[in-house]
Amino acid sequence: MLELRLAAAPGAPVCALFLGAHCDDIEIGCGGTVLELARRHPALTVHWVVLSGSAERARETERSAARFLADVRTTELVVEGFRDGYLPYEGARVKDYFEGLKARLDPDLVFTHQRDDGHQDHRLVCELTWNTFRDHLILEYEIPKYDPDTGSPNLFTHLDDSTAEAKVRHVMDSYVSQAARPWFTRDTLLATMRLRGIQAGAPRYAEGFYARKLIVA
Repeated sequence: MLELRLAAAPGAPVCALFLGAHCDDIEIGCGGTVLELARRHPALTVHWVVLSGSAERARETERSAARFLADVRTTELVVEGFRDGYLPYEGARVKDYFEGLKARLDPDLVFTHQRDDGHQDHRLVCELTWNTFRDHLILEYEIPKYDPDTGSPNLFTHLDDSTAEAKVRHVMDSYVSQAARPWFTRDTLLATMRLRGIQAGAPRYAEGFYARKLIVA
């Protein structure tokens, strides 16, 4: 396998934009990669944008992001108030919001939901990400859920055991409002990373992404 390096030189700044429809999406989809980027890139800047979330869920996201971004010096966390489950029906407003992001951000790397996700909110966020940041490197993450939408990612981040465990611990400890949901378990999160680890040739764990367009330079 070939490695994708995000900075031309060690220590060079990297700006990453993480987009999520709901408050725990980013952490579940790519929390391990957040931790890896923070470890590998001391000059990392992170913009963490969530489109919908109640006041309770927003507080959980603040706690979660504080853990995931503890080693990142420059961060921005935003939790917006669009209606959960109704993003496609607020499409014009959400589109305007993305245009506002484009006007003030020029990230090196954008993380968003995968295009074929079964949740309508997730699909819209992906669509608008590509509309808005089409000239950027976009990596689409996956969310395990009731819908059978698991696909075949073509780019992976290897995670060592301690990073995978930290991801799971941060998610489970932060989002106590989700504890009763049948899918919200330690086993679910570890199993997803273990499967991707097998596919990525990792010692144990990995996170999978969809890289729709890459340019070799």
